[in-house]
Amino acid sequence: MISDLKHWKTDVPAGLVVFLVAIPLCLGIALASGAPPLSGIIAGIVGGVVVTLFSDSSLGVSGPAAGLVAIVVLAIEDLGFEHFLLAVVLSGVIQVVLGCLRAGTIGYYFPTAVIKGMLAAIGLIIILKQIPHSVGYDKDYEGDLAFFQKDGFNTFSELGNLVRNLPDLITPGSIVITLVCLVILIVWERPFIKKQKFATIIQGPLVAVLAGIGLNLAFKSTGKFALGSEHLVELPTGSFLKQLTFPSLEKIGEIAIFLTAFKLALVASIESLLCAEATDKLDPQRRQTNLNRELCAQGIGNCVSGLIGGLPVTQVIVRSSTNIQSGAQSRLSGFAHGIFLLVCVTTIPFVLNMVPLASLAAILFVVGYKLAHPSKFVGMFQLGWIQFLPFMITIVAILFTDLLTGIGIGLVASVFFVLKNNYVRSFWMSSQVEGDRTVHTMTLAENVFFMNKGSIQSALKEIAPGSKVTIDASDTVHIDQDVIDIFNDFETHADFENIEVVRVDFLKDAKNTDSPARVL
Repeated sequence: MISDLKHWKTDVPAGLVVFLVAIPLCLGIALASGAPPLSGIIAGIVGGVVVTLFSDSSLGVSGPAAGLVAIVVLAIEDLGFEHFLLAVVLSGVIQVVLGCLRAGTIGYYFPTAVIKGMLAAIGLIIILKQIPHSVGYDKDYEGDLAFFQKDGFNTFSELGNLVRNLPDLITPGSIVITLVCLVILIVWERPFIKKQKFATIIQGPLVAVLAGIGLNLAFKSTGKFALGSEHLVELPTGSFLKQLTFPSLEKIGEIAIFLTAFKLALVASIESLLCAEATDKLDPQRRQTNLNRELCAQGIGNCVSGLIGGLPVTQVIVRSSTNIQSGAQSRLSGFAHGIFLLVCVTTIPFVLNMVPLASLAAILFVVGYKLAHPSKFVGMFQLGWIQFLPFMITIVAILFTDLLTGIGIGLVASVFFVLKNNYVRSFWMSSQVEGDRTVHTMTLAENVFFMNKGSIQSALKEIAPGSKVTIDASDTVHIDQDVIDIFNDFETHADFENIEVVRVDFLKDAKNTDSPARVL
């Protein structure tokens, strides 16, 4: 962390922007989870300060995650909040053990198309979820990123409700602030601004937030368009230490505690690993996170968060992508965002309660647009259908379900297309006439698996009696035993059909693994 201090000029302002975006997210997720508002802030502080110290993710930012809301709601209802905190601590212990067992490598096996689809879907969700806040319809909470919401609405029905009641729901002051902040953010991205020295220290999102506060103060002075407290950030006030809640050990032997801990550890680990992979792809320097160390860091964070009354933490793509778009260079920005949360919630929460949600909506609009930029779709389409279809399926699935369910559907789709492609291209057939008979050549692919049995059997059945067949495995490195059996059976049958069979770099004895085509 000491070596990261050299980046303070870019990372401290970036951390401030992430902190401003994190506040409503932390509060919203706590509200969605049925937990005290401060528990979300505590998780944000722990994610920024504790997790960052132990993680080597250069630009990842951790905190409470919307992906855990469904588990947390049920756990708090069943166990009570203090017993739930014990489960959070135990889930952290499980994550540390998983990291020590090097289980983090599972993150390397998620296809790029799925990861990119996740990023694009998150970008679209961010935009859709911020539209109501941009016009002053702030009834719904910030932390709800799932399609189906706790209040009975979903992402699109919420927008439909807004459109149907537009005259009654919109707030002119919010619209003005959103538009002004968007203009500032767009102008700040222009080359003539980026060339200025002040732009390296003062980031566009920070200017947008200050402009939003200034505009609202101006509205109050004129008596027109002023925003009420429901349109502003709402940090809890009062003594921070007195509001802390500690876990109860009363039910430590109950199976329900351990089942909850296991579910939290499993889902939080998967979400953290996926977000770490996605963040690495957004990193301009393409630095790679040690995923085993990331698991340990997240586990330590959950232990600490649970001990002092916080929600479970994961690495979170919304905050991480905001961090990257704000110009962060190192872990210092994530750490700074945690310090800002701690300082403000303990000393000056009233200052943050002046920030309009419309300003934050404008910032997140830009973040979402960059994640779901049209060029991302064009680039994936140019890679071919085997990449583009899983990419699109992942996006649609996440939009209409939630992050982990959508990723699971995208992963299944990606595996399906890989298997289908392998099934189709397990061999190539060519034929030519030599004298009075037809000579067929079956050239096998690099890998031939059991799912290729059907296509190979169909091709062999088409060979007419009296023909010659050459089965060429010179470029093959693996053949499943199921396929070997098909060739052995065909060669036996060929003796009765006057079919000559020639094998190239291919032994009839499946147990012999010394041939170029190895049988496993």
